[in-house]
Amino acid sequence: MTPRTPFTPGEQDRYSRQILFPGIGLEGQAKLKQARVAIVGCGALGSFHAGALARAGVGRLTLIDRDYVELSNLQRQWLYEEADAEQGLPKAVAAAQRLQRINSGVETVPQVADLTPESAEDLLAEADLILDGTDNFESRYLINDYSQSAGVPWVYGAAVASYGLVMPIVPGNTACFRCVYPEPPAGAQPTCETAGVVNTITSVIASLQVSLALRILVGDQVPGTLMTLDVWTGITRSIAAPPPDPECPCCGQHNFEYLDGCHRAPVSLCGRNAVQIHERTRPLDLVALEAQLAPLGPVRANGFALRFLHQQYELTFFPDGRAIIKGTTDPGVARSLYARFVGA
Repeated sequence: MTPRTPFTPGEQDRYSRQILFPGIGLEGQAKLKQARVAIVGCGALGSFHAGALARAGVGRLTLIDRDYVELSNLQRQWLYEEADAEQGLPKAVAAAQRLQRINSGVETVPQVADLTPESAEDLLAEADLILDGTDNFESRYLINDYSQSAGVPWVYGAAVASYGLVMPIVPGNTACFRCVYPEPPAGAQPTCETAGVVNTITSVIASLQVSLALRILVGDQVPGTLMTLDVWTGITRSIAAPPPDPECPCCGQHNFEYLDGCHRAPVSLCGRNAVQIHERTRPLDLVALEAQLAPLGPVRANGFALRFLHQQYELTFFPDGRAIIKGTTDPGVARSLYARFVGA
């Protein structure tokens, strides 16, 4: 008698080439269908994560991103189109819309939000695995704290210029992120905005992250290896990460400083001549704000965000009370503009 499967005939045909792969098989595909993955950051890495996992049949994808699509994103951010940039859609929303056209059988949950100590539990609580698509160490330390506190694996990845690196973190089995990077690197670090980026490095790093995620989700054990590669020179290296450090403040001592809010991510958005402000504890009524700002300058709104031009500044407001102010890297100037048009 043929065993029952959780798939319809159409689903089994859809994933047939993946099911044929011995590392996944029918049982692994069933696990993927039940899996819930949170993608933090839907930019160059995260947009690739989302597309690959949707095509692979992962059951639920939570898409977390605080930003909106811009024309300069399209060179390397794989889910977005010119129309998304023209409308100024939040990346999480644009990604979810595209994913539903790619695979309507996958549940997508867009979260136009900033990952903070206050929001981490709500945004990550149901995830079986977290994929890192962020661009700063503070956010990664926060993900790492949550990972260790909740016992949820995550996969670190970073890419800039032609160079990238990837490492899985599985609580109880591998070193955590803070074992390997006890402190953030000192001084200014290169970013895509300051050093540029070759789009192939983002797809390679994201592919490696997704491959590790699939292995973890189907129950395979992954080694704690830090892999680096350069797509321009062709040089690759794999370095065995150290074992978990019993003196590590995070996984060894269970001191979750970033999750507890002792450290906060900077408000300046790296290399973008922009500052993020989140001063309010109550949401914004974008309809009322549009009516208030329309006499003062050009306003564009799409239901998810409102963009307002004032002199050399571009202010984008979100329903959760956040704003991204482009045209300055000075938090004082950004806060002043926010207070002027929204209130303290």
